[in-house]
Amino acid sequence: MVNIKINDVPITVEEGTTILEACREAKMIVPTLCYLKDINEIGACRVCVVEVKGIDRLVTSCNHKVKEGMEVYTNSPKVRDARRINIKMILSQHNCFCPTCVRSGNCQLQKIANELEFGIGTYKQHISHDTWPKNFPLIRDESKCIKCMRCIQICDKVQSLKVWDIAKTGSRTTVNVSHGRSIEEADCSLCGQCVTHCPVAALTSRDDKRPVFSQNGILNTHRKTTVVQVAPAVRTAWAETFRLSRKFASPERLAGALRLMGFDYVFDTTYGADLTIMEEASELLERLNHKEDYQWPMFTSCCPGWVRFLKSQYPDMVDCLSTSKSPQQMQGAIIKNYFADKIHEDPDNIFSVSIMPCIAKKAECALPTMDSTGTGPDVDVVLTTREFVNYLRSLNIDVYGLPEDQFDSPCGEGTGAAVIFGATGGVMEAALRTCYYLATGENPDPDAFYGVRGNEGWREATIDINGTAVKVAVVSGLGNTRRLIEAVRKGEVFYHFVEVMACPGGCVGGGGQPIHEGQEMAPIRSKNLYYLDSQSEIRFSHENPDIQKTYDEYLEKPLSRMAEKLLHTNHEAWDMPLSPKLKK
Repeated sequence: MVNIKINDVPITVEEGTTILEACREAKMIVPTLCYLKDINEIGACRVCVVEVKGIDRLVTSCNHKVKEGMEVYTNSPKVRDARRINIKMILSQHNCFCPTCVRSGNCQLQKIANELEFGIGTYKQHISHDTWPKNFPLIRDESKCIKCMRCIQICDKVQSLKVWDIAKTGSRTTVNVSHGRSIEEADCSLCGQCVTHCPVAALTSRDDKRPVFSQNGILNTHRKTTVVQVAPAVRTAWAETFRLSRKFASPERLAGALRLMGFDYVFDTTYGADLTIMEEASELLERLNHKEDYQWPMFTSCCPGWVRFLKSQYPDMVDCLSTSKSPQQMQGAIIKNYFADKIHEDPDNIFSVSIMPCIAKKAECALPTMDSTGTGPDVDVVLTTREFVNYLRSLNIDVYGLPEDQFDSPCGEGTGAAVIFGATGGVMEAALRTCYYLATGENPDPDAFYGVRGNEGWREATIDINGTAVKVAVVSGLGNTRRLIEAVRKGEVFYHFVEVMACPGGCVGGGGQPIHEGQEMAPIRSKNLYYLDSQSEIRFSHENPDIQKTYDEYLEKPLSRMAEKLLHTNHEAWDMPLSPKLKK
């Protein structure tokens, strides 16, 4: 232990603690801009500087460790003047037209600048601009980049893709796509972790609200029948912006908000998740019954960011992917086929919107394999949770007065198994519940597979299914995924079934979720989803009455010819940029 003083207050901390962490333990606020614990501790912004007695220069607190007897001052005039100068210099190269910025009110740079009380006078601005493809799901605005390097570090150290790097030199130094590539040429998974960890709005997702909500948008012109589906991970995060309690922000109130926006039909993607389980669990059993015909392990295919990763990094393992579409795309296909028949509507006259926690979903819906009717994409527009929240806020309604409403049928009923899809391990647990039933004819205890839950980046278990020992693993975060795949390829581990989520913590930590500076919300959101599962009347996908009805009336059974046509896909039918599939 080390004894120090912070602002003349004695404090004892562990040896090796940084000054910044010591200040936080002592509840002495030190602002940060580029800092991410254990990921980006480079002192690039120099906003966290403090004064240390006996040292003439100010020191960055994020990467200097405490020493016995050290006396630190976090808010001296010298410190405050230095922070003002540093922030003014950053602002001189930053597009400060905040009223139209998507991060206004939730911007770390804006917050620090407001708290420093600049008074009158700033430095002359020199704003850089760069061209960027506006149709790409991930958008970078050069004029807002503050060169904090967070995006580089999160993509390198956590996701292992190294999409970003330093570009140019001297005063022209900036951040851009690595190796001189355009973003369209890069092997970006579109996980969006660079977006959620950017302290400003230099990185955002493509804004797709206009074709839906604008004056000439589909909701206001009533040109088509409008349908919306909302993912499980959205229900545990959308209300955070409004500071609504999780009890008040019920799924029914979320449905009420969507109905208020003007959609004709409001569906819950938990239906699509249950449908995914029926197909994926059946596919796993089929593979287990014919082990010699398949390459192992079988990977889940619910996460489009993970699918992009595998296709670009390990194209020889694409056959390991389940052919089942993601819940979004299964639901989209069912809406424009089964549901269209139900309401006697031409699929071409249905406009299908999904609200997702994910940026990669925007690319997924545009894949050539996601057009089951030949009339266009099964899902026309994907909006992130943030886009939905921003539009809801623009309506200037009393969110505390939002009515509760029910999701429509037959594509609105979901189970507890489907709800936990949003958390890492949730797909695995839901699949094992139904896989056990399909193999034995009996339901297991719904919590029998509790062992696959947790927040660790890589977890494994062995499950007994009708006398067969099934080895499973759950992994989230692409860096962890790379380690698992390398271990599989070296023969160090063997699994039959692996769930992969590109984002740490799963969809609840997705790149389209609400952003909270300095907070990783995935564990809290996951806990809420598991609570909703525990309170559900139905906790098995195969017991969902809407799913049973869909098979009885339209699909016949899992893996049937119609199910294969609508609910399964060919992952080899498209390529990642610069990462062609291997010649066989």
